[in-house]
Amino acid sequence: MRALWVILLSLLSLSALADDAFGDAQWIGATTDKDDSLADRSIVVGRDIRCRRAVKDVMITVCGLGAYELYVDGKKFGHDLMAPAWSDYRKTVFYNTYDLTPVMGKGAHRLEVLLGNGFYHERGRRYHKLKSNFGPLTLLLRMHITYRDGSQATLVSDRSWAWKRSEVTYNSLFGGEDIDRTQTDGWHPVVVQTPPEGQLRPQLSCPVTLYATYGVARRLPGMVFDMGQNLAGMPRVTLRGRRGQQVKVVVGETLRPDGQVSQKQTGSPHYYVFTLKGEGQETFQPHFSYYGFRYIQLMGAVAAGDANPQGLPVVDSLHSCFISNAAPRTGSFACSDERLNRTHAIIDAAIRSNWQHVWTDCPHREKLGWLEQDWLNAPGLMDNYECRSMVAQTMQLMADAQHADGAMPEIAPEYITFEGAWAPPFQESPEWGGALVALPHIYRQRYGDDSLLRQYAGPIRRYTEYLATRDSAYILSMGLGDWYDYDGSRAGFAKNTPVPLVTTAHYYLWTKLAGLTARADSIRAAFIAHFELKSQASLAIALDLGLYPERQKDELLQRLVDDIHRHGNRLTTGDIGTPYLFRVLIDHHQQELLYTMLNHDSLPGYGYQIRQGMTTLAEQWDPAQGASRNHFMLAHINNHLIHDLVGIQVCGDSVVVSPKPVGDIRWARGSTQGADGEVRVTWRIEGDTFVLNIETPNLNKLKIDEEEINRFCARRHLRLQCKSVGTE
Repeated sequence: MRALWVILLSLLSLSALADDAFGDAQWIGATTDKDDSLADRSIVVGRDIRCRRAVKDVMITVCGLGAYELYVDGKKFGHDLMAPAWSDYRKTVFYNTYDLTPVMGKGAHRLEVLLGNGFYHERGRRYHKLKSNFGPLTLLLRMHITYRDGSQATLVSDRSWAWKRSEVTYNSLFGGEDIDRTQTDGWHPVVVQTPPEGQLRPQLSCPVTLYATYGVARRLPGMVFDMGQNLAGMPRVTLRGRRGQQVKVVVGETLRPDGQVSQKQTGSPHYYVFTLKGEGQETFQPHFSYYGFRYIQLMGAVAAGDANPQGLPVVDSLHSCFISNAAPRTGSFACSDERLNRTHAIIDAAIRSNWQHVWTDCPHREKLGWLEQDWLNAPGLMDNYECRSMVAQTMQLMADAQHADGAMPEIAPEYITFEGAWAPPFQESPEWGGALVALPHIYRQRYGDDSLLRQYAGPIRRYTEYLATRDSAYILSMGLGDWYDYDGSRAGFAKNTPVPLVTTAHYYLWTKLAGLTARADSIRAAFIAHFELKSQASLAIALDLGLYPERQKDELLQRLVDDIHRHGNRLTTGDIGTPYLFRVLIDHHQQELLYTMLNHDSLPGYGYQIRQGMTTLAEQWDPAQGASRNHFMLAHINNHLIHDLVGIQVCGDSVVVSPKPVGDIRWARGSTQGADGEVRVTWRIEGDTFVLNIETPNLNKLKIDEEEINRFCARRHLRLQCKSVGTE
């Protein structure tokens, strides 16, 4: 843990010295024309180097845009995929630093960098959510060698380098990738290019890497394969065939009625074309493109053992490669309820799928950093993963995305501005843009660190002051409100709760958190006077934020409970209302009702998605209604599995253990990272005894919520048996 802090602090201190990190290196590439056809494909930039003496260490600092892979002596170095982290390249350009000492000794070496497009250059030739053109593919690099005799040498990107066309003849983050092994090209002198506009900064977040690999779960009719797990990633296929033969690979989340792979809901066409060199077994895997999929379809090939009268390429092996941010896992959860275990699993797979260089909305159709899920799901993210570097980087991206007038878009980086009569709700909504305010407060509460609040105080204040220019008598009417709430029909714009009610509530929250107390009080008064609380979302939001008249709390809570009963003990909330609903029920000792709401296999609920065979959380409560099958925006129960069911609540350097057993759950166990190390809690019900075991690195900073535990034990007529152990 201490090492992680040292790394983070070191990166932050280096940001001011980013330009110095590259010395007199120059941005180089194949062309200065960003509209040149070369920018539609991938190139290799390289040169020979020689280490003249015994090497002590070799450090390299590199930025390749849009994305790059680093090769030393013909072998890819490291596990990073599609580095560097995505950004608004007009504001920030991230770079990476690596230690090449393990692969660089005395003698001659070949250094090459493969460059691809990423979000930096999207021409829209296949499926695309957007088009972008920040410039042609470009490289900035500096290598520093320290020899064992104390002497030093430096290598930088400059006119001495050369470039050639790579075997990647087409690459698009949205549209797919083509790899032609018959492609040949000679080396050409590089040109010096105009630098990107953005400020160079060291990448803060962990890299994107290969998370898991899946083989074929079952073969379907034809050359269609069920890989068993929906995920974000790319296919890996090993082929044998003749030179020039081509195999097309299509991936998708679902199948069409005729058994073919479908991309109807996720963006089409996205595919890969692999052209064989014709020299034995050849393994193909895309470099600069990924997609969300479970199924793989191959065209122009046969499986090993199949009849092959046409002499098509033969598939010897097929895998799907699950890619994700390499943020360390810091939490665990399990309990006696298998439905909750599966719920945790499909949520975790959706989080992993959408945790790339930013927290994305989906791994196929958009790949954009929609912001509301970041803060609404932050407690669960922080319980399960190390999030500090990711939150710090997300804050930088949000600050970059803030408009000159203080407005905040709903996505960061803001790669696309939606236009048209339909667009305004998707341009700015306080529940999304307010992540700028919420995340640093949640960060402080969890980690006991107010550095982000101090660093971004200016942008936070500008945003809340901007919202004040958009209100009418302290009522704010803009945005999406309780997006994707539930009424049995296809989800979309809120149906159960007025948008102004939800946006005004968050206008109040952001104003209050920004310290503008007088204005916040006025917004609260206007909210109470203006809105009638009818839906589950409206009641839960008002109860959680204190937006109700004095002495009406119990009445409003009863109205919320009654509404849940009227809907057959089912929720009606969506993206924004659900976390408030769950939290209010738990905070007011209604966790048994919450468990009843979720402990079933019908709509709406997580159990229904599990019964339908989902391996990742879908975008809406009913996956059959369409849209993505790999979102984590409705993952809000994840905020409570470790925090409330297991009962580990981390706040700065202190830990409160407050388990809340529900229903027929007989045991639960979990862990998460506290300030001093891992905290583990296990509880089980044995006869008339509630057995609670706690392992913590610092007993002095542990508090046991005896009031909550005694309340449960009294209700169940149990006696408490508790054991706390300090691990240091």
